[in-house]
Amino acid sequence: MRRRFLRAWSTAPAARSSLAALLALLAGCFSGRSALETDLPVDAGADAAPVVDAGPPPIERSGKVDLLFVVGSSPNTDPFHQILSSTLPYLLGRLTRPACVNGLGNVVATTPQPTDPCPVGVREWKPVTDLHLGVISTSLGGHGADTCSPASPGWDPGQNDAAHLLTRQPGSGVVPTYLDKGFLAWDPKQTLSPPGEGDLGALTAKLGEITLGVGSAGCGFEAQLESMYRFLVDPAPYLTIPVVSGAAVPTGTDATVLQQRADFLRPDSALLIVLLADENDCSTREGGQFFLSNQGGDPSATGKAFHLPRARSECQIDPGSPCCASCGQATPQGCPSSAADPSCNLPPPDNLTDPINLRCFDQKRRYGIDFLYPVERYTRGFTETTIAARDGSMVQNPLFVGNRSPKLVMMTGVVGVPWQDLALDPKALTSGYKPASQIDWNLVLGDPATGSPPGDPLMIQSIAPRAGTSPATGVPLAPPSSAPFANPVNGHERTIPLGDDLQNACIYRRPSPADCAVTGCDCTAPDIDGNPLCQAPDGSYSSKEVFARALPSPRALRLLRSLGEQAAAASVCAAQLDDPSLSTFGYKPAVDAALRLLRGRLE
Repeated sequence: MRRRFLRAWSTAPAARSSLAALLALLAGCFSGRSALETDLPVDAGADAAPVVDAGPPPIERSGKVDLLFVVGSSPNTDPFHQILSSTLPYLLGRLTRPACVNGLGNVVATTPQPTDPCPVGVREWKPVTDLHLGVISTSLGGHGADTCSPASPGWDPGQNDAAHLLTRQPGSGVVPTYLDKGFLAWDPKQTLSPPGEGDLGALTAKLGEITLGVGSAGCGFEAQLESMYRFLVDPAPYLTIPVVSGAAVPTGTDATVLQQRADFLRPDSALLIVLLADENDCSTREGGQFFLSNQGGDPSATGKAFHLPRARSECQIDPGSPCCASCGQATPQGCPSSAADPSCNLPPPDNLTDPINLRCFDQKRRYGIDFLYPVERYTRGFTETTIAARDGSMVQNPLFVGNRSPKLVMMTGVVGVPWQDLALDPKALTSGYKPASQIDWNLVLGDPATGSPPGDPLMIQSIAPRAGTSPATGVPLAPPSSAPFANPVNGHERTIPLGDDLQNACIYRRPSPADCAVTGCDCTAPDIDGNPLCQAPDGSYSSKEVFARALPSPRALRLLRSLGEQAAAASVCAAQLDDPSLSTFGYKPAVDAALRLLRGRLE
């Protein structure tokens, strides 16, 4: 999470109310585990009876591509926006002028014309002449909370883009789109009526403007997975989500999302989703009291900050324990009384013990409740023909209304993970990224079933400095205030003075340095000293930010793992930005991994 929230809400006095007052406030919200955790429809899982389709076989190949970018827009995301924009010519060039590739999907030769015989390797596919390009952000507001809403200090409309297609330019203005429908249409043969874009340079320039126009004024609670689900899958995305009698109530239907989905997504296209994000997903459940995990102001006392009750002591030992619950909930049946629980009798939480910037971090252990949608919701949304509607009924998945096979739904995540953990050669990205089937998922995710942490300590989510050695690089993590790049992946660990941030998974050079004294980026007091983003080659620290960072992104990686051969994983920490002609430049390796998914799916 970013510091934007803490700075905004710290203008109000911190809540110092007693624990009893907090429990009274939440009595109706946390009256028991079942009341809190079952007040939303539960998506049907693998036990749901499949729907037998007696019609034609599912479509598994297509000459059409619908490419959706899901781009993080929280503060300080502008570095990877710039890298994405600089990589777009390579992406669109590969789609429209397919290269000669080897078995790994890496370019081994080019020819004057895409129809010429390949001197080595094979042609990927026929030139794509029917392409839709759309961009949405990860900002869905506060899901009923006051943060990222007009009620919050420093409100910006970009904090709730509602998964609408974005067309804004950097600064101001709107990028023209096909029939003003919010997406770009590549139509070199001019077969559409009216014709779409026939100039590849103009198409690339427009898409570059849109990606830069996403901006970094969005919500710090990045709803990466829910944003793509809302745009592509949700059969009735809500229009508003007011809080009524202490509970968030999804209300109405967002007709804009439904219309844009119908216009953008063809029923027989190959769909490629590209997620770009530099922190973990925070897709808060929508309904009931789950919005309180995003709440900044105390609903019962104007001018005070709101803090969630602590978790019972059992949560520190085993978050999966049946006795693990919030101190604000009724005592779980068969468990010792919460009234006598040592954790529940600590002083009330405050900005230091419950910083709003970390509300999405380690929720079950810290609060006794998981406020986020399960990742399985998104696995089902991208693979199953029926899904649960808002009322719990099972309905047709909009992704598969036109008999599209799940094999035509593909996703690439460019997220917070060291590229060394995903590369075929951890010493150099020249050979590209591993296919999902070859990734050592225990290295980046650990084993949730046993509670084992990731094998790479850089992927452990932690406020405190971590120790250990990354198996991919063989280099130990460096303690805070070490020499520049004492660890080649994240520089070194850092001391976090306010305990309101997490250690970095990786860092990468910004396309252009930033003066945080002017722009308000990460190199501001009290975080300058010891922060590798702010460290000059001589070891000194200043407000000049030369590097950007990414936090571990386990939820997006869990989704990619579950999608198997329909997914590719890449790092948002670019390997190099010095030589655009090299295959390792910017997000070229991520593009190669994404396009490898399309091989065999395009006609």
